[in-house]
Amino acid sequence: MTSSSLVTRSLAHIWHPCTQMQRAAEVPPLPIVRGQGVWLFDEDGHRYFDAISSWWVNLFGHADARINAAITDQLDTLPHVMLAGCTHAPAVDLAERLSARTQGVLGHCFFASDGASAVEIALKMAFHHWHNRGQSDKREFVCLRQGYHGETLGALAVTDVQIFRDAYDPLLMRSHQVMSPDARQALPGETAADVARRAAAEVDSLLQARHGQIAALILEPLVQGAAGMAMYDPVYLQAVRALCDRYQVLLIADEIAVGCGRTGTFFAVEQAGIWPDLLCLSKGISGGYLPLSLVLSRDSVYEAFLDDNVARGFLHSHSYTGNALACRAALAVLDRFDFDGVLAHNRLQAATLGAALAPLQSDPRVENFRHIGMIWAFDVKDPGPRFAERFHLAGRARELLIRPIGRTVYLLPPYLLDDELSPWLARQVMATLDDVLTQAPTDADRPPEPPTA
Repeated sequence: MTSSSLVTRSLAHIWHPCTQMQRAAEVPPLPIVRGQGVWLFDEDGHRYFDAISSWWVNLFGHADARINAAITDQLDTLPHVMLAGCTHAPAVDLAERLSARTQGVLGHCFFASDGASAVEIALKMAFHHWHNRGQSDKREFVCLRQGYHGETLGALAVTDVQIFRDAYDPLLMRSHQVMSPDARQALPGETAADVARRAAAEVDSLLQARHGQIAALILEPLVQGAAGMAMYDPVYLQAVRALCDRYQVLLIADEIAVGCGRTGTFFAVEQAGIWPDLLCLSKGISGGYLPLSLVLSRDSVYEAFLDDNVARGFLHSHSYTGNALACRAALAVLDRFDFDGVLAHNRLQAATLGAALAPLQSDPRVENFRHIGMIWAFDVKDPGPRFAERFHLAGRARELLIRPIGRTVYLLPPYLLDDELSPWLARQVMATLDDVLTQAPTDADRPPEPPTA
């Protein structure tokens, strides 16, 4: 273990997320002291390419000058005021601009702090919407197998990742789980679209039987993140949208991970030509600067809460709802998309990085190489014990900050790739894979590490 005072102090007092703290003594946290662009620097001056955008949030890297300037300006004006009974320009501007990106279909915005909170809000809105419309029996939810929506109790109830939910299962409400459209499930001769249609047929059967009791279906559009970047055909979203309309069930799109350009369009659902009834956004919306999440809703959902009776309103809140600093950071992020040609730049660099990673598609050690937008992933056939940990540590030695999910290696880099960084990143990832698979693990007798993001 390093003698770093920062590491020592951290292990003494911080309970780190997604970490078995007993194991952390052997594999201590990386002491980061500075970030600049795509790079993070430790206290010894070593640099690390942030290949996963620090849990998928730092879209424009670290210490972005324009986001910094926007926050500084807001800091000198209005850091925060409660949004109950008050309002302020950054929140209004952000709500207007996000609604405009949906062509006004999602006309209202409810602010929160983190992704799981946004999911909780959407679930509560869905139930309460039907209650206010006189259909109180509609209180059940549908989610996808392998789906992940957060780790609060409500979000866990619609999450199907065992390592996260099993310990708390006795505390959770029940939900209906339907087949994932994950294209990796294709039978011989099937396309990704065929898998999507098979999965949609299961939704049809469930909704036909239980639509009188089901309030909403929640999904991650196009990519199920914690499932190991499980990707699927947009035809599934089209089919599910039609089914929800037919059976009067709300559709919740959890775009917390896949939104903000990550799949190649600002919202992932755009690739299917549909809009949900409720859309959750977090992570990249504030550029990795400040906690912020939000739920965009159709006007028809919003209008179900309008009444003289206060109890029919949506009485959900937290103290930092619509924080002005976070909203201002989000506006600076939207400015990057509006004025810098971010999506077009990403398409060019995705092609460059994809070409550099092409050898993985024929590598016999790898299967299910897949890509969409600014997400790449592949599964290692024979990973050996503690693969994710070993890959993470080997990546550090090659200037990478990277965290596999189980046997899945994935890349979600900042939107700052260029013609030098893209091939460099590909070389380092493939070299790290060689390092890990050619070196015998030193702790093969240990129990396997469960998959985490």
